[in-house]
Amino acid sequence: MHKETLIRFFQNTNLISFSSATEIAAQFSSKIILKNQFQLTAGKICDEYLFLEKGYLRAFANNTEGNEITTGFYSQGQIIFEVSSFFNRTRSQENIQALTDCEGWVINYEQLNNLFHTLPEFREFGRSILVKGYSELKNRMLSTITESAEVRYKQLLMAKPEIFQYVPLKNIASYLGITDTSLSRIRKEVSKRK
Repeated sequence: MHKETLIRFFQNTNLISFSSATEIAAQFSSKIILKNQFQLTAGKICDEYLFLEKGYLRAFANNTEGNEITTGFYSQGQIIFEVSSFFNRTRSQENIQALTDCEGWVINYEQLNNLFHTLPEFREFGRSILVKGYSELKNRMLSTITESAEVRYKQLLMAKPEIFQYVPLKNIASYLGITDTSLSRIRKEVSKRK
């Protein structure tokens, strides 16, 4: 794997120059995560900040009955890490698992902090990633409260049209906060209207 995609990702934010993007990318190491392998398991401290170049991952936690509840889906071109565990150095309550074979680039907590302290451009980049992540989380939470399951399904389909190729229906249903049966019904109704 070559780092061109990673460098381009940093540059496309319009916050990082080519020379700084190249310097930052040099700190990242390649990582392969095979299908079903875990990038992070609950109970561990998240120590890797991952840029996903290829593949699909999901984050999930277990509810009080032990059922897996999907909390996020990640595809190529995204930064993936469990924010609270990574920055607070606490044990994660989430798991992050590969749904396909994945390739990406990682940097550890210590290296990332070093970049934050030495490169103001990277500090701005990191801030923008956190703000974007927080906004998405807030919007998802509000959508769960204010939108119907069908609307949430359509929003997910618009945001991630490829999702049904990689993700089992039960994971999509738990992410939407509905049962598998409800998801099947909604999909049928929506496809009839097309």
